[in-house]
Amino acid sequence: MDTLEPVRRTRLIMMGEAALCNGFSLIGFETWPDASPDDLETLLGKLQEDGETALVFLDPGLARCDCKALERLQHHGGGILVTEIPPLNAPGSYRPQVEELVISVLGKGALEQDG
Repeated sequence: MDTLEPVRRTRLIMMGEAALCNGFSLIGFETWPDASPDDLETLLGKLQEDGETALVFLDPGLARCDCKALERLQHHGGGILVTEIPPLNAPGSYRPQVEELVISVLGKGALEQDG
């Protein structure tokens, strides 16, 4: 007889400026308005310690902060997916971190649009 394991719930989390968090709260995300780098460090550490799965959206300020737990996730992975969300006040000038990596590997022309 097979035993069923309990279904693990993936936490949906948004951390960043309050205005951006408001929209995410409407679609059911756990939000951390105006979260600090220390808040991020604490949350990611707890998620890793508890072996939780999560999708974590960060505003650019948090996504690029000096956070040891975030750095560990970026190098070792796991059940926590972290992605950066463009700011509300400047979406047109937003440049994701991965853009620098693509340019360094493929050259500046790799991101140019034809036509």
